[in-house]
Parts: sequence; C-alpha cells; structure tokens
Amino acid sequence: MEKRIVIIDGNSLINRAYYAMQRPMITKEGLYTQGVYGFLNMLAKIKNDYEPGYIVVAFDKKAPTFRHLEFDAYKAGRKQMPTELAMQMPILKDALDALNIKMVELEGFEADDLIGTIAKEAERSDLEPLIITGDKDALQLATDKTKVLITKKGISEFELFDENSFHEKYGFTPLQFIDYKGLMGDQSDNIPGLPGVGEKTAQKLILEFGSIENLIANTEQISNEKLRVKVEENAQLATMSKMLATIHTNVPIDMDFSQYLSEEPDYEKLIEIYTKLEFNSFLKKLKNTNLNEAKKINQGEATGEDEAAGSPRNQRKSLIVCSEAELADVLSKLKEQEEILLKVYSDKNHRNIPLVYGIGITSTEFVIYVTCNQDEAIIPTLLRTIVEKQLKIIGYYLIYDYYALLSNCLHDGFHVTASKEGYVFNTVFDCAIAGYVLEPSKSNYDLKTIVYETLHIEMENEDEFISANGQMSLLADTSESYLAYTEKWAQAIEDIRFIQQNRLKHEDLEEVYYTIELPLIEPMASMEVYGFKLDKHELITAGESIALQIHELTAKIHELAGEETFNINSPSQLGVILFEKMGLPAGKKTKTGYSTNAEILERIKDEHEIIPFILEYRMLSKLKSTYIDGLLPLVHEDGRIHAHFQQTVAATGRLSCTEPNLQNIPIRQELGRKLRKAFVPKEHFTLIGADYSQIELRILAHMSDEEHLIHAFNNHEDIHRATASRVFGIPEDDVTLLQRSNAKAVNFGVIYGMSGFGLSEELNITRKEAEKYINEYFKTNPKVKEFMDSQIEFCKQNGYVTTLMGRKRTIHEINASNYMVRQLGERLAMNSPIQGSAADIIKLAMIKVYRELNKRGTQSRLILQVHDELIIETAQDEAEEIKELLAACMESAMSLKIKLAVEVNQGKNWYELK
Repeated sequence: MEKRIVIIDGNSLINRAYYAMQRPMITKEGLYTQGVYGFLNMLAKIKNDYEPGYIVVAFDKKAPTFRHLEFDAYKAGRKQMPTELAMQMPILKDALDALNIKMVELEGFEADDLIGTIAKEAERSDLEPLIITGDKDALQLATDKTKVLITKKGISEFELFDENSFHEKYGFTPLQFIDYKGLMGDQSDNIPGLPGVGEKTAQKLILEFGSIENLIANTEQISNEKLRVKVEENAQLATMSKMLATIHTNVPIDMDFSQYLSEEPDYEKLIEIYTKLEFNSFLKKLKNTNLNEAKKINQGEATGEDEAAGSPRNQRKSLIVCSEAELADVLSKLKEQEEILLKVYSDKNHRNIPLVYGIGITSTEFVIYVTCNQDEAIIPTLLRTIVEKQLKIIGYYLIYDYYALLSNCLHDGFHVTASKEGYVFNTVFDCAIAGYVLEPSKSNYDLKTIVYETLHIEMENEDEFISANGQMSLLADTSESYLAYTEKWAQAIEDIRFIQQNRLKHEDLEEVYYTIELPLIEPMASMEVYGFKLDKHELITAGESIALQIHELTAKIHELAGEETFNINSPSQLGVILFEKMGLPAGKKTKTGYSTNAEILERIKDEHEIIPFILEYRMLSKLKSTYIDGLLPLVHEDGRIHAHFQQTVAATGRLSCTEPNLQNIPIRQELGRKLRKAFVPKEHFTLIGADYSQIELRILAHMSDEEHLIHAFNNHEDIHRATASRVFGIPEDDVTLLQRSNAKAVNFGVIYGMSGFGLSEELNITRKEAEKYINEYFKTNPKVKEFMDSQIEFCKQNGYVTTLMGRKRTIHEINASNYMVRQLGERLAMNSPIQGSAADIIKLAMIKVYRELNKRGTQSRLILQVHDELIIETAQDEAEEIKELLAACMESAMSLKIKLAVEVNQGKNWYELK
C-alpha cells in the first residue's frame, strides 16, 4: 500500500532471528550469518504481506542514552551481544544498504525513540505506520492508525496490535502500558518498578487508578495495607521507572519521508553480498526475477503486455523429435537462438563409439528432446547447426557431451570447422567446472549433490535417471520421461549457474575459470575423441617378456625362502616366511598379520637378498596387470586408446586421466619406460612432444623474486650446479656429481616443504647434515625463505593459498591442533601455489596449442597431456611447423620474470620423445 510505512526495530529483529535458528550458519570464510539470514527472510515476508510504500530500519547506538544519565543502572547486567552476532551487524547494514532501505540511528537515543518519533510524524503526514519489533515496549505506540507487529516464537509467528486489539487483550489503553511497565518493572532493561508488584497486581492497579501519578496521589484508596506501604515508600522509584519505560516521540531527526520510499535494490551490490554470505536461496529468488521488467514496473514504463508476459521459462514449448524430417523445424528454431543448455544422454563409452540415447536442448523459448537412432544422420546434422551458428552453450560436465557428439561424427569423416579464434564449441558456462574452481577439495561434483547443496532440492543424477527409465526404443517409448528430465535438469542448471557466476566474481575466481578451466573443456574432449594409437603386438611382446621375468623371479624367491607352498602375492603368507621362518626384522604385528608393504621392505632390503627380488617381482607384476593385461581390453575398435581426462579431481589444478591412467606409466624403471614404445602415431604421421624444463623451480624463482635463481635461469646456468656452489661454498667448476645431485634434491625438496628428516632419508645422510643443507640453502636464497613463510602466514590468516592466476586451494590442516596435521598444512601452503601455477601454465599451453592447430587447419592433433608434457600426433609434412608451434605456444603460455623453456622431441613412438 502506498500510504503504509513499515518501521523496523533492527536490533530487536536480528537478535530474535539469531536465537531462532536451530543451528549456526557459517560461511567458508568463517562468517556467522544466521541472524542476517533470518532478518532478511522476515523482511521479505513483511514486504510481501504488507507491500509498504515506505520502509525504514532503526538501530541502537552503542553510546549511552538519556536514560543511562537518569539511572546509571539502566540495562545493567544485560548479557553482552555474542561476538558471533555482533559481527553480523555491519553485514546486515550492508545488505539493507544494497536493498536501498533507509537506516536511522542517533547517539543518546534508543531505536524505540526513533521508531516512536517516525510513527507519530507519519500519522501527522497521513501515512499508516506499521512497527515491526520483538520488544513489547513498542505497544505503547499503538493507535487507531499505528499498528505494532510483535514477533513471537523467534521469527516464525507474529501478533498484530492496534488500539482496539490492545485494549481487548490488556483492558487498558496503549498509553497506560507505560504505567503498567513502570509498576511491574522490566528485568531485561533493569527497570526496577515497584518491589513485589507483578503482572496481575500492576494490571489491577492500572484498571483501578489509571496511572502511576493518580495511584501515588490516592494511596489511601489502596485496600491492601502492605501494597499501600510499598507504593508510598517507593513512589519516586515508580515515577522513575515510568520515565525509563516511556518512548520519546519528539527526537530531533530529519523527517523527509521521501528518503523512506520503498525502492528497487541495487541488484549488483545485493548479488555480491548474497554471494559472499552464501545465501543461495536468495540468489535463486533474484535469478527468478526479471530484473529489467521489475525496474520498468517501478518506473511506470511496463505495458500490460509486458506484465502479462511472465517469466521466460514459463513460455517454453516442449517438443520431442524422433526423425530427420522433424529435425528441420528444430534447426530453424535453433538458428534463431543465442544461448542453449545442452544435455547429451549417452553411455560415455571409451572402448567403443559411445551410444547416444538422446539429446536435450533448452532455451528461453523451448525445451527439445531429440531421440537418436544410430542409423540416422540426426547427430551430425544437429552438431553442424550448433557449431556453424556458434550457439552459446551451457551445461554440466560438457566434456561428456562434446565427446559423445564428436565421437559419433568424426569416425564417418564428418568435418567440423572451428571459429576464427580456434574453438569449435562456444562454451560459456559449465556448472560442474565452476563447482570445482569454487571448491577444489570436494570429493565429487555430481549433479545430485550440487543441486541439493545449492538449491536445497532433490534431483536424481543422469545415471540414476537412465537406470530407472532405460534406453529409448528397447521396450517402451520413454521420450516423455527424458523430455521432463531435460526440463528439470535445465531449470536446475540455470539456477546454479546464476549463483556460481556471482560467487566466482565475489571470490576473484573469474580469471582462472574463464581463462583456463572453461576453454580447456574442448581440448580435453578432442584428445579423448582422437585418442592414442596402440601397437598391440609391441604390448603383447612386452607382456610376454615381463611374464618370463616374473616366472624366473618366482622361482628365485621360492628357492631363497626354502619352500614353494606360499603365495608371494599374499601379505599374510609372505609375512610368515620373512619374519617368522627367516627371522628378518619386522614391523609391529597386527590382527591380520605382519605388514609387508613397500615401506617395510625398503627398510630391510639390505638384510637379505630375497627382499630386492620381492620388490622387483611386485613392480613387474603391477606393470603386467595394470599396463599390459589392463591396457589391452581398453583398446577401441579403431585401434586407439581413448583415455578420459578429468578436470575436477586434483585440488592443485592438475589434470587426471582414467581408463587408462596414462600419467602413471612408470618412467623411473627402464622396463616401464619401454611400455611407451607401444604408443605410436598412425600411418604417415609422427609424434612430436615437448615438456617444460624445471617449471616448478622457475615458478619458485618468479614468485619469490629470488635474484640468484632468476639470474641462473636467465643466464641458462645449470640451476642444480649453481645451487650446489652456493650451498657448499665452492666454485661451480669444483662441484662434484654427488654434490650436484644433493643440491637437486634440496631444490625440489624446498618446493615440497621437505624437512631435514625427509631430506636425510632421500639422500641417505644424517639429519644434521640434511638440516645444514637446508639452512645453507635458505641463507643463500633468503627471499625463498621469506616467500615460503609468507605463504604459511597468509594461509593461517585466510585458510587458503593462491596460484599466479588466482586459483585458490583451501587448506583446512593449516590451523589444526595436531602438530603432524598442522605440519602437513604448512607443506601444502608452501607447495600448492607453485604446483598449482605449473598446472595453470600447462593448461594455458594446451588451450593455445589446440586453438592454433585449428586456426591453421592442420592435420596434426593434440592427443595427450601428461604432467608438464604435451604430445601432438603430427602429419609428417607438418613436422617442422608443429615443432615451432608447440614450442612457441608453450613458452608464451604465461609471462614470468624467467623465460619458460621447453624441450621438443620427435619420435616414431612415445618412448622416443624423452
């Protein structure tokens, strides 16, 4: 209502809201927010229920009021506001400011006085005041025009009073409520009242005498002798209590009601605040509001047609497409769109061409489910339109969608033309990847979990849905179910996207998301689609060789043990042989037997010659089971391995690889390295690879600004020899191979926060010597020590560390009470910025390489990323061009104080690239 003015008691309501919540609400930054959350919830309800034309919130000031000057014990003994609530007061005021709600406070007066003054002046201005408070003191302000809404049971129930309803409940007028309170006092405000007078006696006296003044003047009419004496002896106390309980309605404040007009919020500022406070439900409500239309309506510009239009999502038309003929109409609709939500339902198969059940496409105008018969050209036709029109694509784990679409097209010679920028898909948002950037330490980012955590609604994952509904065209037509799921899925993605976009902005993560992670989806999908050719014959031959060695080792181990009946692969049986029969020193025996893990065996490998044989047996057995027996079934029908690359696994930002994990093929043992010989290019192609040279040390030099390291790198010195020279205090020419090796261990040990104990184990030297090495290193590289210490301190203060691109890693262990856990946290704080920056750089390089290949229209394709290495399957006549391209893209991926350097190699298999 245009004439209604809502006047809110800010302190009272946030206090009620804080204590009404059953559990604390705490953001990831450690801010308590339940008071603000409850207050804003109630504010929204008030605005919705009462539609005020004016709104104002009054607050108390910390300074003493005139009541304290009259009675210094006023409010004495009242519990101090909890720190967890006090920290929310400035947050609430920021939120109200963003909501464009006027706030008032004045030194020397309480919020009640400001509320009373505004209400009285509002009545004189022909407005209709509505006071919202949890404090019954305000009931004295109720009139035939002014209503008082008292919160009950926290903030969930209210009781509304005007002059008539007040009189019905208490039997006297609102103004007499002052006398009533003056007689019985108020423990919460430390207003004394008359000793021994409670609610019933106070009510009786008011009904009989009308006021405290009349009571004092007519004490002889008090029939109860004891009560009469109390009134006479404490007349001054009663008078003072009434004064303390009286709300002043003539406070000198500006009474320009235009400043209290109910206005549109500052949406940008409000979104920023809600994002910081992690008020996802509020953000969702903002998302569901057509802000432009709201502003138009507020300015009187909206037409009746505009108002009737409603939310775009309510206008969506649903359509199921089952044939190429029906697809034509869909394509015409698609060409008119700018942005779509894409959902490809597939089995995500990496051993064969993935089976696509259907494709869901949603825009503001329609939701379409396209059934996919593998014999028809629906997928390539649809894909061509999406790519040629460069439709902006939003989704969830879009790598699966791109992989499924491209895999079903490229094997038939389908050609996709990239944009002039070098990308095929115009990817604008992926909620799964955003979830990872925002919280990189989560164990998984499945849709069901993120929908529940973000939107507080239940929704099944795609796999659960497909399992329950089956594949199209098997037993029944489930297209209606898929269509309904697509619409539900799209709605969730829209809401989550809105919330995540604002969190990314608020948490300064836009650069790492939009510059690295989002553009990386397509190159990874492309690598999955093209895969890496495997020479089965080479792998089988290697397997036969390893099997022979395993057989020989088995015989040797049995011979040294003196029996053949035990299983070498059984820890319990092996433990009995080693630690009981052979009497070797053992670790602690548990309920399941002796531990024979690698750490135990490494510790006793010099005790008996059987131990090195067992270690070698285990290494070869793992090689054979994992990388020969395990690889062969993963070979695709096209003779290639199509590994799956994952962005959302490592908290450091590193990529992960599964089915198979090509990053874990052993390279320390020559036999493991030789397995790489089985990975080859296709006919008339060659392999060209490049890996960064000492990238983490270069990043350390840059981030620490250590002049010794910067000088060494920029002058192409041997960094480990230079370090040895400084640590051991000798000329570089006198550094031995052993000293260089030890310095290398120190260089890399520093990056990982290695202790003296760890370095002593690594170099097989005393702990004292190791600590001396580390101390000398920091003494000669003081800025490295300063940098490491600063990372630890920053992490302790903020709970996270950042990479050069702003990627954040939360480290909960940093402030742990347990010493060992805290030490781990400190090591992570030192290492994560460096390792994470290295991950950012290789990702940027991948994007540049992929796009440059597309721009030039080469036949060569990026097929693998492993740690700091990129591999391109290269057309032989493009080899020289690709070498230059690869080196240029990788070395220019990021500008540092030290030039990034790569080593480029060419070979007829992966083994030859090193």
